[in-house]
Amino acid sequence: MSEPDAASAGEKPAPSNLVMRVLAALVLAPLAIALAYAGGWLWALLVTLVSIGLFAEWLMVVGAGSTALTGAGTIAIAMMGLCVAAGALKTAIIVGCIGGVIVMLIARGKFVWAATGFAYAAAALLASILVRKDLANGFSALMFVLLVVWATDIGGYFAGRSIGGPKLWPRVSPKKTWSGALGGFMASLAVAGGFAACGIGKAIPLLLVSAILSVVSQAGDLFESAVKRRFGVKDSSHLIPGHGGLMDRLDGFVAAILMAWIIGFVRHGAHSAGSGLMVW
Repeated sequence: MSEPDAASAGEKPAPSNLVMRVLAALVLAPLAIALAYAGGWLWALLVTLVSIGLFAEWLMVVGAGSTALTGAGTIAIAMMGLCVAAGALKTAIIVGCIGGVIVMLIARGKFVWAATGFAYAAAALLASILVRKDLANGFSALMFVLLVVWATDIGGYFAGRSIGGPKLWPRVSPKKTWSGALGGFMASLAVAGGFAACGIGKAIPLLLVSAILSVVSQAGDLFESAVKRRFGVKDSSHLIPGHGGLMDRLDGFVAAILMAWIIGFVRHGAHSAGSGLMVW
């Protein structure tokens, strides 16, 4: 999730914008947690809808948002969500490959950007559902990822606002600072400490995992900023008051949940990724 630019620069954001951000977060965060706790088809439905939104926003950012292209990608992502929620992972991957080819054929001159956006949304879909589907540790793993990303975001906000200092990568994101990046990183370690203190995982492995996820989350933020800067776009959309679009709000989470699933997959397999992330 994106660290607020004004905060990173040490500037005070407009009060009205800050209020909108807080109000939106107070509504969306509990909703996300509730559906994550419910799991199953409810979580899969939310993730599928969000992934479709990510793909649509991506196409608008790169200037390829035709009705045919958006429609084809939407159908493919919806079918993938249905398949993976039903436990048919191989079928979901096949559908995704076919959908990706169709997207590239329709996109023509912008097939690379369109295919990248489809892969981005599809990866977010699969990783988010698969991590939660682990019956033993899916919810705790998903909450760990969410809290690490949120802590990185909030820690970066306050550190960047109060300390300021040298810019992290001015060419890509002119207002983000090293102090914000470090503040977010340190905040993520507190999440790992909290989980370990509650008996949910071992301290050292969780600290290492949270460090990796925090760095990856911030890299995801910078990646989205680089894409928007490449096409001269400030916000991916105005869907979320005070936050911009889904890409603006979920850039860090998409990168982090994908990395979390990879770690879990390497350790415990595709269907037990939550345990692979949390049990050491």
